[in-house]
Order: sequence, then C-alpha cells, then structure tokens
Amino acid sequence: MKLYGIIPILLLVVFFPSAFAETKNLAMEGSMDIKITYPDEAVIGRIISISMLVENKGWEDKQDISFVFSSQDNTFVPLTSNKVIIEKLAQGGSFGANADFRISEEASTGQNFLNIKYSQVLVANNENPQNPLFQDIAIPIIIKEKPNVTIYTKTPESIFANAEFPISVELLSEDIDISDVNIKIIPPKEIQFRGETMHTFSSIQKNMPVGITSRIITPIEEVNTEYKLPFEIVVEYVDDQGMEQTDSKTISLVLRPRTFMEFTMDGGIWIGDFFIAPYVSLGTIIGIPAGAIVSIIVRRKTSQPKRRKTKTKSNN
Repeated sequence: MKLYGIIPILLLVVFFPSAFAETKNLAMEGSMDIKITYPDEAVIGRIISISMLVENKGWEDKQDISFVFSSQDNTFVPLTSNKVIIEKLAQGGSFGANADFRISEEASTGQNFLNIKYSQVLVANNENPQNPLFQDIAIPIIIKEKPNVTIYTKTPESIFANAEFPISVELLSEDIDISDVNIKIIPPKEIQFRGETMHTFSSIQKNMPVGITSRIITPIEEVNTEYKLPFEIVVEYVDDQGMEQTDSKTISLVLRPRTFMEFTMDGGIWIGDFFIAPYVSLGTIIGIPAGAIVSIIVRRKTSQPKRRKTKTKSNN
C-alpha cells in the first residue's frame, strides 16, 4: 500500500536572505587599520551609504588622510562630495565618516565597483612628514533594477477531501521599507477558508519578515483521481518612493484520494475516517470520528497485592 505523507514545502532561506552589509578590513603602513562597511546590493535610483572607520594604532601621527570615490559611467553619484578628508590623526586616535551615493538611473544591472583611492602621510617621530602612501580599493556592489519583495509559502505537499490543512504565507522586503501592505490569498472555488483570506499591515520594515497562517477546508466529496488546485497570493503595497506596487505568486496543491493512514503537518494521524490529534496531555488522545470530538483517556491499572489472613490457634 502506498502511503502519502504530508510533507511541508519550506521555501524560507534560514530566515531570510537579503542585502546584508559587507565589511572590508585593511591594514596600512604605520599600523593604520581601515574598516569600510557597504551594502552588497543596491537598487537603481536608491541611496546607499558607505562608512569608513580609521584607527591609528601606531606610535606616530598621520596626516592628510583621504578617501576619493569614483565609479565607471558615474554609476555611484555622490550626494555631497566625492571625498572624505582627515587632516590629522594622532597616535591612538580614530575617525569615522559616512559617504552617501545615489545609484544612477543609467546604471547597468549586475556587479559594479565603487573605486576608492586612499592616501595618508606618516609623520616620522611626529615631526617629519614622509612621502604620501596611496592604495586603490575596489568595493563590489550588485546593482538591481528594482527592490526585492519576496513571497514565501509553506503548504502541504498534497491534500485530500473532508479535512483541514494549514497554509502559511510570509512576506520579506529585502531592500526597502514598505507601507499599506495587503496580503490576499485567493483560493479555487472548491476550497473554503477558516479565518481571513486578506491581512493588512500599515508598514513592514526592510529585512523584517511578516507571516500569516490560515486553514483551508477541502470539499466533502471524495475524489477518485488526483488533480491540482491553484492558489494565488497577491501582495499590494506602497514602496519607499510612494509608488503603488503589486506582486503575486501562484502555488498548486494536489487534491488526491485519501489513503487508509495519513499523517498531518501538526503531528496528527488520520486512520480511515478517524482523526487522532497530537497528544494534549500525558495519557490523553483526542479522536474525532465523523466530526464529533471524543476524548479517550487511557489509564493503566495497577494491581494491589492481597493481604493474607493470619490464623491464630486457640489454647484449649
């Protein structure tokens, strides 16, 4: 006998991939440590920020420290200046700064490089400036045409008649904050829902996943052959530039004949027309035959040893 299991399809990527920040650590002459933090992805028309931290761990001063930014075809357009200049950094000192860039509307998608020309002057014995030291640094950033707003779903692999099954939807905005968010589940006509089919959120922050779970109710009539039922997930939202956007995803669940034994995603078991739910307490199982809930309490009997009567002799 072929046994169908209910196998969840988990399309989440370890809570959740996105445009995380990358860090480049560099050690320069004179014990100068540089840390540059930047996004690994950017979106055309959006603003990104690059941060620099410079630490003078040497015993001599440094001066005329500078970061000069450039890019091919002006992909990264500086919002203010294309330079960060530090006039002097004493021994043991540190300095941090940010530089903001807008991704050009003419930028090519794919990997691009923000080029940085770094320079510094070591002050020997804290009195005599030496020749400038230069270093070219390339920062790789992947340019995307539009922000990623991804719909993940978690459903049974297949379903059968006259039963309930969970369906979960998770929304992740990887690049931007979004607002006025509507998540709508559109089922086929054969399916009913327990709970809401549309959920509304005033805002969802970047890289903060939001999930909803509903239960679908399958038709009462048994089916003889399996076929697919399409579910459409529609997401409407307003992006960070005030534009209304719509994304959608279609998933298919296989409706099939019920087998003698079925395992549910929450640990229950169907045996024929009987449903045995997960344990709710030690020694208690809930069974649901034909829609009625019956609690069966299993008790183990313990036998008590019988006391033997003691006969006493009479002294007659």
